[in-house]
Amino acid sequence: MRDLLAIPVILLAVVLQSSIVSRIPLLSGNADLPLVILAAWALQEGVETAWHWAVSAGLMIGFVSGIPMFVPLAAYLLVVIMARLLQRRVWQAPLLAMFGITFIGTLFLHIFSFVALRLNGAALPIVNTLGLLTLPSILLNMLLAIPVYAIMRDLAHWMYPAAEFE
Repeated sequence: MRDLLAIPVILLAVVLQSSIVSRIPLLSGNADLPLVILAAWALQEGVETAWHWAVSAGLMIGFVSGIPMFVPLAAYLLVVIMARLLQRRVWQAPLLAMFGITFIGTLFLHIFSFVALRLNGAALPIVNTLGLLTLPSILLNMLLAIPVYAIMRDLAHWMYPAAEFE
């Protein structure tokens, strides 16, 4: 049952990303709701299904976006790896870990996308890409980090009651 919850949550995140969140740009950057949701979910104590969520989100975003399928898949798996490592080490400050993972995850997603687009022949100047896409996207993801973390914490407590954490 817990594994199946990933499908509607990630599907809702992808639909919200493609219909609403992507329509709220800052300069040319957009927030990445599935990335922030994955970071928040993987940071929750007792969560075992973060890998399933990363693969589902990566495949769905790869399907609906114009970048190659491996880019969001690799970036989202990297976000989950970082979150699981930090969840073990920085358990005293989960919001600090959330901000760090959101920052680094967004940076890696944009680097992977930049490299994939350059390999496909797109002429993108790196200064404009960083200034107009990456930095505004990081800021928007940071703004989403706190409310998304709170929602994912509540969802994790609902799915994994306190009796299972002990």
